[in-house]
Amino acid sequence: MANFYTDNPDLKHHLSHPLMQKIVELKERNYTDAEKFDYAPVNFEDAMDSYDKVLEIVGEICGGKIAENAEGVDHDGPKVENGRVIYAPGTQENLELCRKAGLMGMSMPRRLGGLNFPITPYIMAADIVSRADTGFENLWGLQDCAETIYEFADEDQKKRYIPRVCQGETMSMDLTEPDAGSDLQSVMLKATQKEDGTWVLNGVKRFITNGDSDIHLVLARSEDGTKDGRGLSMFIYDKRNGGVDVRRIENKMGIKGSPTCELTYKNAPAELCGQRRLGLIKYVMALMNGARLGIAAQSVGVSERAYREALAYAKDRKQFGKAIIEFPAVFEMLAVMKAKLDASRALLYETSRFVDMYKIYEDIAKERSLTPEERKEMKQYSRVADACTPLVKGLGSEYCNQNAYDCIQIHGGSGFMKDYACERVYRDARITSIYEGTTQLQVVAAIRHVTTGTYLSLIREYEAQAVKPELQWIHDMLVKLTESYENAVKTVVEANNSEYADFMARRLVEMAGVIIMSYLLLADATKNDSFVKSAEVYAKLAQAEVAKHADFIANFNPSQVEAYKA
Repeated sequence: MANFYTDNPDLKHHLSHPLMQKIVELKERNYTDAEKFDYAPVNFEDAMDSYDKVLEIVGEICGGKIAENAEGVDHDGPKVENGRVIYAPGTQENLELCRKAGLMGMSMPRRLGGLNFPITPYIMAADIVSRADTGFENLWGLQDCAETIYEFADEDQKKRYIPRVCQGETMSMDLTEPDAGSDLQSVMLKATQKEDGTWVLNGVKRFITNGDSDIHLVLARSEDGTKDGRGLSMFIYDKRNGGVDVRRIENKMGIKGSPTCELTYKNAPAELCGQRRLGLIKYVMALMNGARLGIAAQSVGVSERAYREALAYAKDRKQFGKAIIEFPAVFEMLAVMKAKLDASRALLYETSRFVDMYKIYEDIAKERSLTPEERKEMKQYSRVADACTPLVKGLGSEYCNQNAYDCIQIHGGSGFMKDYACERVYRDARITSIYEGTTQLQVVAAIRHVTTGTYLSLIREYEAQAVKPELQWIHDMLVKLTESYENAVKTVVEANNSEYADFMARRLVEMAGVIIMSYLLLADATKNDSFVKSAEVYAKLAQAEVAKHADFIANFNPSQVEAYKA
C-alpha cells in the first residue's frame, strides 16, 4: 500500500528546515507540557519525531483509503435530504478514519484536546490529503477554522467548541451570499440581538463549503443602517441549535465530494465571536489568510498528483517504438511540471514557517509581555507572511492548473477519458485559482508589497545566501533579473497613474514571485542535490517570464490601457 508521506522525500526536506527548531521551541514553551500530557514532547528531537510519525499516519491513510475512495466519491457525491447533507459513502469512511487516527484539531493546544502542532506540519498534512482527494481536503482542512475561535473567541467558547473539533466535528465558514461574493462588504445576512442579549441570524448564504457542518463561523450584519464592512460581526453557529437548512448543493465541475451549499438562516441562534464590528475588518481577514495558505497547500498536493500521473503514463506509453518520455516535447513538459511543483512547494513551506513564527509570538503575547527583540521579530515575520500568502496562493494555484492541463496533454486522447485519474484532477484543480480569493484578488493583496519594497527586501536576503559553486550561474542570473524587476517597478511607480499601475500589477507581482521562488529552489538545491534539476529548469523559466514582463512594461505607454477596455 502506498504511503503519500514516505514516498515523497521532498516533504521531509522541508520539514527539516533550520527555522523549525526555533518554531518548535517557541511553540512548546520549553516543553513544559511534558509534565501534564504523556504524549507531549520532551525536546526538539522528540517533537520532530512526533510530527514525522503523525505525517506517516496521514500518508498511510491517504495513500490507501482516501485515494482509493476518490473515484467513487467523485461519482456519488453528497446529496440533500430534509435540509441536511448526506456525504458520499467514501467521504463518510474518510472522515471516520481521520477521527479515529486523531487527525482533527492538529494545531490546537493540548489543553483543548489538540496535538499542538505548528502550522507547518499541519500544512504538510493538507498537502498530502490534497494529493489523495482534493475535495476531501476541504472537509478535513476546515478544522483550520478552529484557529479563528482560538485567536478571537472568549475562553468559555474555546472550551466548548475547540474540543469538539479535535474530537472530529466539522467546521465551515459562512461568508459569501448571492449578492456578495468577493465583495464581502456587501454581506446582508441579518444578526439581531434580542432583549436577553442573545443573537439570532436571518438570511441566505451561498457557495458555502461543507455548509452543513457541525460548527459554523458566520459573517453577518449586526449594525442597523450600515452598508459597509464596519457593520459586520463574526458569529458562531452550532448546528445542534437548529435554524439553518441546506436549500441545495451546487452542481459543480469538480471537488464533487465537497458539498458546496446554499443555506437559509431562520432565527438561527448564534454567539458573537470577539467584538462587534470587527467581523470583516479583523476576523475574516485572519480567517482568509489561513484559508489561502490551505488552498496553496491544496494546489501543491494537486500539482504533485498531476505530475506523478503524467510521469507514470509517459514512462509506460509507447509510440514509434519507444516510451514517449524519451521525446523532447514530452520530457520538457515533465521537467517544467516538476520545476513548478518544487517552486510552489518551496514557497508554501517558507510561507508556513513565517506564519508559524508570528502566530506563535502572538500567542505568547497573551501569556506575557514580549521582549523588544521578540516584538520586532513578530512584526517582521507578520509582514513577510502577509506578503507571501497571496503570492503562494496566487501563483501556486495557477501552477496547479497548468500542471493539471499538461498532465492531460501528456496523456493525449486518453487524458480526455474518465478511465484515467487526470481527468478528475483537471476538474478538481480549476477551483484553486478561484475560491478564497481569485488570482486577480491575490494580485490586489500582493501589489502593495511590490510598491513598499517587502518583496525586494526578501529577495536581497536570499541574494546574500551562499550557494554551491556549480550553481553560481543561477545566482548571477537572478541578480540581473532583480535589476530588471526594480527597473520595471520604478517605471510603473514614476508614471503616477493609478489605472496604469493596476493594469501592470499582475506583471510586477509575477516578476517578484518567480524571482523569490527561484532563490528558494536555489537554496534547496544547495542543500539537497535532488532539487538541482528543478532549480535549473525553473531559473530558465523565471528568466523568460521576467524578460517578457520587463519588455512589456518598458515598451508600453499608459495611454495604451484604453485599447484593452471593452
